[in-house]
Amino acid sequence: MTIETTTAVTRGTVLPTYDDDAPQPVPRATLGRPTLDERFVRWGAWASALGLAWVVTQRLLPMPGLAWLLVTWFALGLVVTAVLSVMSGPAVEMRDRLASAVITGGALVVGVALVSTLVFIVLRGWRPLLHLNFFFDDMAGVGPKDPFDMGGIGHAIVGSVIELGIALLITLPLGIGTAVFMTEVGGRFARVVRTIVEAMTALPSIVAGLFVYTVVIVTLGYPRSGLAAALAIAVMMLPIIARAADVVLRVVPSGLREASLALGASRWRTVWHVVLPTARPGLATAVILGVARGVGETSPVLLTSGAAAFMVAGPTDGVMNSLPLYIYSTVRSGEPQAITRAFAAATVLLVLVLALFVTARLVARPQRTKARRRPVKES
Repeated sequence: MTIETTTAVTRGTVLPTYDDDAPQPVPRATLGRPTLDERFVRWGAWASALGLAWVVTQRLLPMPGLAWLLVTWFALGLVVTAVLSVMSGPAVEMRDRLASAVITGGALVVGVALVSTLVFIVLRGWRPLLHLNFFFDDMAGVGPKDPFDMGGIGHAIVGSVIELGIALLITLPLGIGTAVFMTEVGGRFARVVRTIVEAMTALPSIVAGLFVYTVVIVTLGYPRSGLAAALAIAVMMLPIIARAADVVLRVVPSGLREASLALGASRWRTVWHVVLPTARPGLATAVILGVARGVGETSPVLLTSGAAAFMVAGPTDGVMNSLPLYIYSTVRSGEPQAITRAFAAATVLLVLVLALFVTARLVARPQRTKARRRPVKES
């Protein structure tokens, strides 16, 4: 576009004049709103890829079935999207569309896998959930072929809550305290502790069960009980909580610490009154991750607590059942009735984890301070 440098004096202002032969500026599309051509390229590419995938899998190659169709559709969709993007725009736009398609496809795969798993578990185990005795009774004197109006998982629910509660009482102060030590104190020993915590994050659950079994049951002679199972679960939860809490505490701005120290507060009061309240939502997420790791463990509980078909309310009163162990022992019977009970117990376990998640988020939610309205004095 050429601009003539003629001067037009209009009310004391100098205005540029455009040449009539120069092309007029094209208005740019609004950010965040794709044009009609962009939408056609985006959706047309996947529509044409679906047709090509159907021809390839159903007519040209011996690949029948929905799974092959979806995989081929995704691969051909990426190819067609890349070709159309190169034809209609620069290479940067092609890479952007390919990255967006890959990320969207991965999110859809994860979402479909999660939803299908939940739906499958609920559909397989909904019948025992219609009976109240399933939530309050135990399996004492109930066989694998008995109807659903007999027996229940009350003993397993109580055992899981007791074992998880004891594990939380152990790991919550230790995990957050370890994170505070690694973040706020530092030093050579803190680096050693961080290395050990990161190594224990990948610790197999069977190794934790064998450790507690060897130390507590074999060496100390303590019988199998819910307390021993809680110790094994605590070994699994501790590195998860400590590692996640360490990451959260690092995100707290250093200016908050400096402001507190500048006002005369000690290091301990700064951590207790400034750092931990600021990181409370993240610490709740760390606890949730640890609970999710410990609530579904089966092998350490199998080694340290054993399975009981009756109600045991004391953690030191002998063998104690739990929901993961109940599911494992029930599925092993192979009876259709027992397998349905196992799926129902798995549904209850999912609801229990969801309840713990919601409770932790509500507790960690920051408090809202209401502004007090001062009365206005009339002059």
